[in-house]
Amino acid sequence: MLWGDPELQWRAGPAIAHLLHPCVRCRTDKLRIRPLAYAHLPKSCLKACASLQGSGVERTTGRKERKAIRTDSSGRRVQNSILRSIPEGEYNLLREYLEPTDLPAQHILHEAGARIDFAYFLNDGMASLVVLTSDGRSVEVAIVGKEGIVGTPLVVGLSRGPHRAVMQIVGSGLRIKSADLMEVLDSAPEMRLIWNRYVLVQGLQVAQIAACNRLHDIEQRLARWLLMCQDRIGSETLLVTHEFLAQMLGTGRPSVSLAAGILQGYALIENIRGTITILNRPGLENAACECYFAMKHFNGGSGAQ
Repeated sequence: MLWGDPELQWRAGPAIAHLLHPCVRCRTDKLRIRPLAYAHLPKSCLKACASLQGSGVERTTGRKERKAIRTDSSGRRVQNSILRSIPEGEYNLLREYLEPTDLPAQHILHEAGARIDFAYFLNDGMASLVVLTSDGRSVEVAIVGKEGIVGTPLVVGLSRGPHRAVMQIVGSGLRIKSADLMEVLDSAPEMRLIWNRYVLVQGLQVAQIAACNRLHDIEQRLARWLLMCQDRIGSETLLVTHEFLAQMLGTGRPSVSLAAGILQGYALIENIRGTITILNRPGLENAACECYFAMKHFNGGSGAQ
């Protein structure tokens, strides 16, 4: 709560502005007021200071607070943002059920329409949610990295989902049996709230990608996909083929090769067989459509840290 907030002005008045601004903020901790330190102030001012006791104001030092490192049951550090965002007490309810697992490329996490046995929390790597058609074609409708969950239908009480979930970039993470997840969620309201927000954000991502695939040029879509991928794996070098990109973007391989050539011509990427390296991220952002920034904004509101 910074100076200028109407509630703070009403409770404290301008006479103590120099005591509070700019080193207070609204938190759950309390600001301890020592009246002797401010004995030179009028009694009315001291009374206003005393009224701040219990108001949720905290003295800050300007130094960034350090969060405790969160680990899984094997003692390894948790990188998944969703797991790091839930309260410590609720995470401890979940911790004993989390199983470390390696996730190779092309490993199927769950099939479309099949029962979901596990939810996955990636620490690194990237998974895709894919729609399959009866003639064997496929298109990606969402991607998941360490910011989210694979198996979101479980969060809302469903045991099956409409998409195939497949690892596209090798990684590792934690998994939990669906029955154990449902049991923990019943006694973890803050966890359920954060994960419900993520489910909504993922739905918005699916809708935005559908619009993007229909309305935007292939080079814009390719730039958007490369940026989203880099955001999740934290590397400029992506091990992907044009055939793979064609499946993910719902187009043909020649179109992907042409789009990659255009981006490489502007020195935004380096395109070598089986590998794409991002050379100029700001330039690639300029080449991408507005869908990238819309989805980045969605992710910012999911509650993940």
